[in-house]
Amino acid sequence: MNLRPLGAGGPLVSAIGLGCMGMSEFYGTGDDVESIATIHRALDLGVTMLDTADMYGRGANERLVGKAIAGKRDRAFLATKFGVQREEGGGGVVRAINGRREYVRAACDASLKRLAVDHIDLYYQHRVDTATPIEETVGAMSDLVTAGKVRYLGLSEASAETIRRAHAVHPLSAVQNEWSLWSRDLETNGQLAATRELGIATVGYSPLGRGFLTGAIRDPKDFAPDDYRAASPRFAGENFAKNLRLVERVETMARAKGCTPGQLALAWLLARGDDVIPIPGTKRRGLLEQNLGALDVRLTADELAEIDAIFPPDAAAGTRYEDMSSVNR
Repeated sequence: MNLRPLGAGGPLVSAIGLGCMGMSEFYGTGDDVESIATIHRALDLGVTMLDTADMYGRGANERLVGKAIAGKRDRAFLATKFGVQREEGGGGVVRAINGRREYVRAACDASLKRLAVDHIDLYYQHRVDTATPIEETVGAMSDLVTAGKVRYLGLSEASAETIRRAHAVHPLSAVQNEWSLWSRDLETNGQLAATRELGIATVGYSPLGRGFLTGAIRDPKDFAPDDYRAASPRFAGENFAKNLRLVERVETMARAKGCTPGQLALAWLLARGDDVIPIPGTKRRGLLEQNLGALDVRLTADELAEIDAIFPPDAAAGTRYEDMSSVNR
């Protein structure tokens, strides 16, 4: 397994990690047995970074990951997140963002208990709480490092300004952003420039465009009712049709290269720099192994230019989320 540093002077982690969210929620019915087998297979193949969060399945995903790494803790670099609170409201699930000092401490203790570990390797603020100064939130996170409960700190979907303010309180090792051929916002809004200026790694979630870039999704009607993508703007109506045409061009290029479209998309992201660590999510061993095949795909400068011409930063039709108010703050 190729290794990459998690920030300047940080630990080495696998060049591709494993996103575990979909094992418990958002992408249809889960299968805990196969999910645990997938995590075990990932560890056997040298994948070290496992990514979860306290809000995935309302804690169920952390419990699943904790069960999977029992007896294998020394082989896993464990990343989890706090900050998104989910409660049942009159109209359904209500989400709130909380970065207050006392909440940070309580959330960390709860995650440690669910994961059944004595420390978290990488602890992210999942979304920025605009009602709480980032200095207060990161100050509380820094206290967790001092206490030995957390080793390294990160943010997710934070603006360049917020990244700089946070890093001044305690060095950040990673910033997590959605990054793929059809989600390239961080390349133009200053986020990537800020992380590189400060020596912070970028962890790219949804590097396969929530599965779209694999070419396996041909009709939005195929989604189960509980699949998040059924209500996603990029998978709806004319947006879907426009985005599918882009994916078909990637498929053509992948066939000529002798790899899958997903492997081509991951190879493109890996080629963006050694400070980039994609974390494609899957709950099946076969797809995990297919994703790791991207490490063997080498793209020439001409091929990278061709991919960029197909998928420039503003190519994708539709927003990433129905409500974008909680990202890039």
